Amino acid sequence: MDLEFAHDIKSDIKRIVSALGLSYIKVEDVICFRSKGSTSRAIARIWSLPRIWQKALKLNPSYCIEVISEKFDRLSSSEKEKVLIHELLHVPKNFSGALLSHNHNGRKINRKVIENLFAKLYQK
Repeated sequence: MDLEFAHDIKSDIKRIVSALGLSYIKVEDVICFRSKGSTSRAIARIWSLPRIWQKALKLNPSYCIEVISEKFDRLSSSEKEKVLIHELLHVPKNFSGALLSHNHNGRKINRKVIENLFAKLYQK
């Protein structure tokens, strides 16, 4: 599997975070990658830097968003945005380096939530 920095995805993340008012997400601490040759069934995934590694390496909480080129790149732009929204919803509001599950304390990550946020992207 090959990984490369994905500056286009970083730009999309900045725009989505700003448009949706997800100010708790520190975009400067989100690194975006495009992978090629992955055998994963996922379209994209988010990786965290757990607290023990933050302390050991003296780093701030960070996240990596990886898009799987073979699946992600062939999506329409709106589907790509929905995938990125989905990944961002896994980031907790305290930006701690942890990841939220699809149903965390009543906060759900599902198609309905993603569609509602996607609709907000283009509301004026």
